[in-house]
Amino acid sequence: MSGLGRTRSVGLSGVAGFLVEAEAHVSAGLPSFVIGGLGDSAVGQSPGRIRAAATTVGLPASQRRITVNLSPAGVRKVGAGFDLAVFVAIGVAMEAISQEVVADVVHIGELGLDGAVRAVPGVLPAVLAAARAGVRHAVVPAGNALEARLVPGIRIHPVRDVAELIQRYERLHAGYPVDEVPVPPAVPAEQAVPKDLSEVVGQAEAKLALEIAAAGGHHLLLAGPPGAGKTMLAERLPGVLPELDEEESMEVTAIHSVLGALGDDVRLITRPPFVAPHHGASMAAVIGGGSGRIRPGAITQAHAGVLFLDETPEFDKAVLQSLRTPLERGTVSIARAHETVTFPARFQLVLAANPCPCGNGWGKGLDCTCSPTMRRAYFGKLSGPLLDRVDLQVHVQPPGLSLSGHDPGEGSAAVAGRVAEARRVQHERWRAVLGSQRPVNSGVPGSVLRSRTWRLPPTDTATLDRSLDRGGISLRGYDRSLRTAWTIADLAGLDRPGRDEVDLALSLRHQSGVAA
Repeated sequence: MSGLGRTRSVGLSGVAGFLVEAEAHVSAGLPSFVIGGLGDSAVGQSPGRIRAAATTVGLPASQRRITVNLSPAGVRKVGAGFDLAVFVAIGVAMEAISQEVVADVVHIGELGLDGAVRAVPGVLPAVLAAARAGVRHAVVPAGNALEARLVPGIRIHPVRDVAELIQRYERLHAGYPVDEVPVPPAVPAEQAVPKDLSEVVGQAEAKLALEIAAAGGHHLLLAGPPGAGKTMLAERLPGVLPELDEEESMEVTAIHSVLGALGDDVRLITRPPFVAPHHGASMAAVIGGGSGRIRPGAITQAHAGVLFLDETPEFDKAVLQSLRTPLERGTVSIARAHETVTFPARFQLVLAANPCPCGNGWGKGLDCTCSPTMRRAYFGKLSGPLLDRVDLQVHVQPPGLSLSGHDPGEGSAAVAGRVAEARRVQHERWRAVLGSQRPVNSGVPGSVLRSRTWRLPPTDTATLDRSLDRGGISLRGYDRSLRTAWTIADLAGLDRPGRDEVDLALSLRHQSGVAA
C-alpha cells in the first residue's frame, strides 16, 4: 500500500503568516516516520503525537513507512501547530480522508496522545494570512475558535478531536450536511477603571507636554524628582489617545495572540496598549528574541501604543541604545544564524528619569548626595543620539512647587476630545502628501516640512534657525521641533504654526535639564 496526501497549514515568521503545504507519502516497508522541511524541536517531536492520535481512530500509522514534507522546505517552521495538517495529509495518503475535501483547507492545531486537538498560540495571524492568500476554510482547535473568527472573509471550523474531524470529512465526501461545533461565547473580562488625568494635581506644563505628545504622536521625556508625578502622567497617556483603527486593532490583537495573552475575553483590542517593562529587563525582553523560538519584546507589545520606561537611566545602556533603530523604522529585525524575524514596533516612547541617583538634585529642600561624576555617569546612559529622537523633554516640578489650590484640572475626556480633533486635521492635511490613512505630525519627513509648499517663513523660524547654526540642535532636532510646532498649531486651531508655536516647541525640547 502506498499513497500521497496533501493539505495546508500556516507557519509564522514573527507575527506574519505564510502558507505551508503538508505532503505525506505512506508506503509499506520498515516502519519509520520522517518529517522534513526545517522544523524546530516541536515539529521534530510530532511523529510520536501523530502516531498515538492515529491509533485512536484505527489508522495503522505505526506500521507504515511515512515521509512528510512541509513546503516551502527552506523556511523554518516553529511550533506544534502543524500536527493537525500532517495528520490529515497522512489520513489522505491512507485513504481515510478524501483528498478533494481537504486540498484547499488550512489545518492548525496540536494533537494530544488521545487524539484531542489542542489550542496553539498565534492562530489569529495564521488565519489572517490564510484569508489574505485566498483560502476560504480553516480548521482550528475549538479553544482557538473565538480568536480565529475575528478574521473576516474565511469560514472557521472548530474541531475538538481527530475522530470528530474524520467523521465530518466522511459526511462531506458523501454529500451529507455537517453540523458545526458550537463555540461558547467569550467570557467578558472585568474592565479596568481608566486612569483619569484629573487625578494628577497641578503639573500644568507637564500636562501640556502630554497633550502635545498625544496629539502628534511625539516621544516624551519626563525628568524630575521622585514623587513629582512622572509615572502618573505616563500612565494616563493611553486614556487621551484615539482608539486604534481596524488595521491597527488586528495587528495588536495578532501580537497578543502570538504571545498567548488574549485570555478568555477574546475580542479585537481597540485601545492603544501600555507596556512598562521593569528597568532590569534584558535585551531579549525589551527588543525581542530569546533562545529557540524568537518572541516579540516589549517594543512589539507596545506597537500602536505606549512604551514607558520608568527610571530610564537604570536600564542597561545597550538596551537603551537598541531603541534607536526601531524608533526610526517602526520595525525591529532579529537575526539568527538561519533566519531573520521582523516584528512591528511603531510605538510612542515615554521616558521618566530622576535628576540623579539619589533623586534630590532638584528642589524639595533636600541635599543631593551625588557627586558631579555620579550625575554624569547616571545620565550618560541617555545618550545624545537617543535623546535627539525625543521631541518633548520637560522638567516635572516637585509637587510642593506646583500645587495651586488642589484644583484637579481637566479630565482625560476633555483632553482626548482636543487630541482627536487635532489628529483629524493632521489626517486630512497629510493623507494626500504621505499616502497613508492616518498620518500624524511626528511621522512627516523633514524634507516635506522644509519643502516650498510647507516651509515656514524665516521670521517664524528665526530662533530655531539660530539654534541650528550655533549647534544647539541637530538637523534631526530641527525637523522634530517643526513637527511639534505643527502639533501645537493643530491643538490651537491654527492653519499653520507661527513664531510663538515654533519657539514653544523648541523650549519644550530643552526643559528637562538633560543635555541632548
